[in-house]
Amino acid sequence: MIRRVPWGFLVFVAALGVPALGSRFYTFLANDVVIWTLFATSLNLLVGYTGLVSFGHAAYLGVGAYATGILMKKLGVPFLFAWPAAGVFAGACALVFGFFCVRLTRIYFAMLTLAFAQIVWAICFKWNELTGGEQGMPEIPYPDFGWIERLGARLSFFEWRTAEYYYFLTVVLVAFCLWALRRIVHSPFGRMLTTIRENAERAEFIGVNVRRYELVAFVLAGAFAGLAGGLFGIFNRGVFPDFAYWTKSSEVLIMTLLGGMNTFYGPGIGALVLILLNQQIVSYTEYWPLVLGTVLVVLLFGFPGGIAGAAGALSGRLLRRTRGA
Repeated sequence: MIRRVPWGFLVFVAALGVPALGSRFYTFLANDVVIWTLFATSLNLLVGYTGLVSFGHAAYLGVGAYATGILMKKLGVPFLFAWPAAGVFAGACALVFGFFCVRLTRIYFAMLTLAFAQIVWAICFKWNELTGGEQGMPEIPYPDFGWIERLGARLSFFEWRTAEYYYFLTVVLVAFCLWALRRIVHSPFGRMLTTIRENAERAEFIGVNVRRYELVAFVLAGAFAGLAGGLFGIFNRGVFPDFAYWTKSSEVLIMTLLGGMNTFYGPGIGALVLILLNQQIVSYTEYWPLVLGTVLVVLLFGFPGGIAGAAGALSGRLLRRTRGA
């Protein structure tokens, strides 16, 4: 019964209603959560479904952010074309890097992804003419909402600020990306990725080209991370080298583990919980890393499946007790 509830649609409707609360802070926070949800879910395609742990996933967030920023700010390309280009450029980088990464396994794969990510960060940090170097690229413009704003001016109940129009656009685009990712993981291709995660040697023995499947998953994960980066740069009103730094990769990996890497919605839950915890705890104490480390230790030992896994196990127990009664 619980599984039949359209959780995805209900969350989508609830997200669209956030600006109605009247607080710019909540809209800003929700926008951050939505973008990080897409970023974490793209990583989960590698970690949760393929069994490949990447320490350099932030490279594609940075590539997507810079691609959109350069196209919109320096070349005047409309958002309609600049945002998909973020996925194309990030996917192309993932194709090049993944060609080398998937030849290795386990810790060697993880360290090679980190090495490539640091190369991307160094390019963003040093290429002043293109990326702005250490100063980054501030003042990335919003998409043109002119016709929507004119329509809102005629309807008194439809008046929003530009940042809120961008929030609505982000929610719709991320929802479409998550729908596409869900279709991918539930397709025969996605089931084959799960088979490779469980036993790559057996999959290769029955004739599956494991490296090819892993490379395709790597490219898809990079492309969706690039789309998240394109939205993230505009949301932050600028693109900066730290978007591609290893700390961003660690943050999104923590979100995936916290929410539950063996479930589709787990990374989104992890993104929500981590961002809310950060907002609340930082306001009370400066020892946020200590609190985060404690939460992770307790969670990983007590609930290895993350928050989503724990919720699923609890609902299963309640359902069995209800049937038994």
